[in-house]
Amino acid sequence: MGIFSRTPQQPRADLELESLLKANTSENAGLNEKRTFVAEWFPQSGVQLTWPHAQTDWRDMLDEVTETYLLLAYEIGKREPLIIVSPETKALRQLLEERLPKHVLSNIRIEQIDTNDTWARDHAFLSVFGENEIELHDFKFNAWGNKFEWEKDNAINGQLINSRHIHGTYINHPDFVLEGGSIETDGSGTLLTTSKCLLNPNRNPALSKEIIEQKLKTWFSVDNILWLDYGYIEGDDTDAHIDTLARLCPDNHILYVKCKDASDASHEEMNLMEQQLRSFRNSYEQPYNLVALPQPSPILFDGERLPATYANYLVLNHAILMPTYNQPENDALAARQIAKVFPSYDIVTVPCLSLIKQHGSLHCATMQYPRGVVQL
Repeated sequence: MGIFSRTPQQPRADLELESLLKANTSENAGLNEKRTFVAEWFPQSGVQLTWPHAQTDWRDMLDEVTETYLLLAYEIGKREPLIIVSPETKALRQLLEERLPKHVLSNIRIEQIDTNDTWARDHAFLSVFGENEIELHDFKFNAWGNKFEWEKDNAINGQLINSRHIHGTYINHPDFVLEGGSIETDGSGTLLTTSKCLLNPNRNPALSKEIIEQKLKTWFSVDNILWLDYGYIEGDDTDAHIDTLARLCPDNHILYVKCKDASDASHEEMNLMEQQLRSFRNSYEQPYNLVALPQPSPILFDGERLPATYANYLVLNHAILMPTYNQPENDALAARQIAKVFPSYDIVTVPCLSLIKQHGSLHCATMQYPRGVVQL
């Protein structure tokens, strides 16, 4: 792992959220006056991991992926509270006590809940600030269109809401399939998603684009939904999750994956994606400032290409956890590009070759919660 240090300062997100929260208590609040789906870079109260075990698809490489999760737990837990979901709490607690320092352990709570898999981004709560409460939205998770077992993961939130460490108003959407990795917000009225995922018949086949869009606007209090129609990463089984392709960022930036290799299978799609991103406008009709991330060189495992992407980073309160893939030149370039967009944050690199062997990466494995949700 590595770290690029920045001069400590209060991130702009702290100031923006303070203004936002004040506005939500005013009778004359501005944009999204009643409810706000806050951006990932707004101040957080904690992060969730769902831990791998022998009954998940990690069984054949459990030791390898456990080392990655220990590193994630360390990097998150030393910065902010961490909730870990696991059916094997006794063994996990012993492991953490053996491998993590006490100051990190004090920031971790384990919740005993049975699981199918580990992709917290897609089965965890999505948080919305209401007028006088924090809404915790629980959408149906069907393992990216019934590709894998999902019933236990879909039931996690209904059990986690009873934890004394999770606070918010539970809102259940049992008949609407939505994964956290499929949507992005800037916290100012815009939601970015992909038509390949949200309009895929393996999610909500009975609903039209217009109905889906209206539901998203209502639930997340956004007025500007940007549908990305292009973008392809070989090996992806999420049907083009937005967090593998392009990410909304502070100050009207978008970090996106750029493919420069004309022989790559994704080259044409990624070029079309770039062109469409240039046409997008925010809620104030302003164009975005695009910052390109390199596309990792092909990584093969058991004869198939893995969906490595630098767009799958996690924003913490004062740091970015960025996946790396043992490609020094690409890894370093990605870190520099992210640092341009998040200049007041430390860029912390985390090796994620293990995660992409199950077709996910760092952002997929985590879910952040805004201020007020996690209380240890």
